[in-house]
Amino acid sequence: MSLAIDFTLPAVREAHEPPEARGLGRDGVRLLVSRKDTREITHRVFRELPAILAPGDLLVVNNSATVAAAVRLDRLAVHFSGELPTGEWLVELRRRTSGATEPYAGGAPGEWLPLPGQATLRLVRRETPRLWRAVLNRDVPSYLDRYGVPIRYSYVERDWPLGHYQTVFGIEPGSAEMPSAGRPFTADLVTALVARGVGVAPITLHTGVASPEKDEPPYPERFSVPAYTARLVNLTRQNGGRVIAVGTTVVRALESAARADALKTSPVQNGTAQNNTAQNNTGGAGTAQNDTVRAAEGWTAHVVTPDEGVRAVDGLLTGLHEPRSSHLMMLSAIADPELLSRSYQAALDEGYLWHEFGDTHLIL
Repeated sequence: MSLAIDFTLPAVREAHEPPEARGLGRDGVRLLVSRKDTREITHRVFRELPAILAPGDLLVVNNSATVAAAVRLDRLAVHFSGELPTGEWLVELRRRTSGATEPYAGGAPGEWLPLPGQATLRLVRRETPRLWRAVLNRDVPSYLDRYGVPIRYSYVERDWPLGHYQTVFGIEPGSAEMPSAGRPFTADLVTALVARGVGVAPITLHTGVASPEKDEPPYPERFSVPAYTARLVNLTRQNGGRVIAVGTTVVRALESAARADALKTSPVQNGTAQNNTAQNNTGGAGTAQNDTVRAAEGWTAHVVTPDEGVRAVDGLLTGLHEPRSSHLMMLSAIADPELLSRSYQAALDEGYLWHEFGDTHLIL
């Protein structure tokens, strides 16, 4: 990632609560628009999105729903990140503080942690410097339904109900953290987009935990690009429309489905991500070599970088990302660092808000 888009994020620019608590509707957050062709940067409101997009454009959204993935103990919290094909779960251990939580460096392979409801969590081994493989002696989804709460970091000052962490598209439970780029959409706004001639198509990618204290590349995540979405993406581009990903999760899923090395099966073999070939389930013409997106599902370890660029998307609707995060590297694959640097400086100068309850950024 270029240092040209490194910056300092003041605490005052962090969104501490949902926009509804600030007197706004979900679609009342601000929208920064950066255009690659004209280099123009403009300031809009999210509900103006139908007027910004054109008939024939396609929005691809993530239909993963957020789960209550945090379980609190007296002194620790366990953040459940996602299930592995082995039945083990990736978890992050965090120390509880007066504000929220902070990273916890403890834990040992084989250690048992007592959880609420007389459940126990056994740590198997470290998967990354931050995440553990672990086994819970309960069915994890039903356990989280009863004992879990939404993951909250220190910049959010109080707990909010799980509904505040859902998007209008979320119908497939599985994300540890909200696919937040879709949060500002409302049913009325989606209706206005469709009436404008803008298409909407889903993918599924279940997001893991993304601790804000760490700067690390994303690890393998479970995803699915259905055949009908693949066809719509290909037809849109063939007919001169733009494919706009709603969130970095959508970019990762579509770019994985456009590459022969997108992961199809297990993300881990002997602790290492394996690049298994995604199957072409569309039955249509084209290959990844000519940028055709194919139906694909399984696990992806693909990391979008400026070196490879993007094959499947023409634009991105996303939030504002932390300094030095891997998301900024992905943004650099879609827009050049100079435009991104000016965009982020404009967002800072104009008082935009960061994080999952903050404002939004559209790159066209």
